[in-house]
Amino acid sequence: MTNSFPPAVSDRICRHMNQDHSDAVARYAQTFGQIPDATAATMLSIDADGMNLQVQVGEVSQPLRIPFDHTLVDAKDAHQTLVAMLHQMEG
Repeated sequence: MTNSFPPAVSDRICRHMNQDHSDAVARYAQTFGQIPDATAATMLSIDADGMNLQVQVGEVSQPLRIPFDHTLVDAKDAHQTLVAMLHQMEG
């Protein structure tokens, strides 16, 4: 099995999400991570099975793993899945 999420791909996705969609990352923590009091979150890494976040709740920072509902096949699948998760929260 090849690693569809080498560090460069994970870093690129995380950098994009943290710079351009930080509000969405916090909402992932609030909704899918079940931490409604999260005030901010940073995406640390992403792999085929889930994403690792660092979540801020008040003065406390804590790690959080959010699994995906399926195994991602590539970066395009990651993009589509992250967008679908946002739509799911809005629905």
